Amino acid sequence: MYFWDFTMIILLPAILLAFYAQTKVSTTFEKYLRVPAKSGMTGAEVAREILRQSGIYDVSVEVHSGRLSDYYDPRHKVLKLSYDVYNGRSLAALGVAAHECGHAIQHDVGYAPLAIRNAIVPAAGIGSQMAFPLFFIGLLFRADSLMMLGIMLFSLAVLFQLITLPVEYNASSRAVAVLEDYGFIDRSERGPVRAVLNAAALTYVAATLMAIMQLVRLLVIAGINRDRR
Repeated sequence: MYFWDFTMIILLPAILLAFYAQTKVSTTFEKYLRVPAKSGMTGAEVAREILRQSGIYDVSVEVHSGRLSDYYDPRHKVLKLSYDVYNGRSLAALGVAAHECGHAIQHDVGYAPLAIRNAIVPAAGIGSQMAFPLFFIGLLFRADSLMMLGIMLFSLAVLFQLITLPVEYNASSRAVAVLEDYGFIDRSERGPVRAVLNAAALTYVAATLMAIMQLVRLLVIAGINRDRR
């Protein structure tokens, strides 16, 4: 038990950042959810108009259950917006809706990092599911090959997180630009919208750090296991 407790210390910075990021995004979203946008438009209306003005006519906008559960589905070409965003007329709603439109625009223009991320999704999913069982079986039976296979598979999940960062930040940059360029927000509203999107982006930074630290932890465990023989 002491051995496993020791390696958990490696994850502590990422755990603390993840806790801070979740608190930050929740409080920032709630704050600006109560600030109405001067345009008076809903998130769904803004999303549809951004898509139209961007020349994207094959992406639908639908309401989606959950809170802060908004996403763009590139396979079915649909924006899924949570109720507060879809029907909301706040700066938070417009910022999140525009961010998801940013992903649709990335898809439409062939933004390379997004294409790479979408391509490795299946491999990253398998890697994250199989990595730990294989690693722990290898650890139990002292099979270095299985442990290294687990580490290699988990590296795919880390790669996915690393590629996700520029994708998310680029989508946020596009969101602020189109909101202002198309007249959905004015200059005084740009700061609050950026605050919402920056808080959301911090959760991806935390997830990436967690993945990296978890990979480091597996490498440390594998090294200690070899040294104890």
